[in-house]
Amino acid sequence: QVQVAESGGGLVQAGGSLRLSCTVSSGTLYDMGWFRQFPQEREFLAAISSDATRTHYRNGVRGRFTISRSNARNMVYLHLNSLKPEDTAMYHCGTFDFGYHNDEGAFRDWGQGTQVIVSS
Repeated sequence: QVQVAESGGGLVQAGGSLRLSCTVSSGTLYDMGWFRQFPQEREFLAAISSDATRTHYRNGVRGRFTISRSNARNMVYLHLNSLKPEDTAMYHCGTFDFGYHNDEGAFRDWGQGTQVIVSS
């Protein structure tokens, strides 16, 4: 099982930016992704392949959110720009299966999450 730990969330005003970080504890490189959790719904955000050559975004965040990684540091990042109050949620990173038929269900191991709160 891969252990991941998210950080970088916080309170930000609408229009602001945050960089979320995910520490991956594994000797193996995995495809990784980010999702956010609302009270009743999980929403896929972005994914990146193990070698960073492939990325995949939810249509509604493409252009505002950017996923990146540093394999040398075992880190995966999600840059959040032009934040809106509706982006308020718990953000999680986890291992991601690009071949799964459903993005929301494509996560396997994920962390406790980091809370993002966007004030209007």
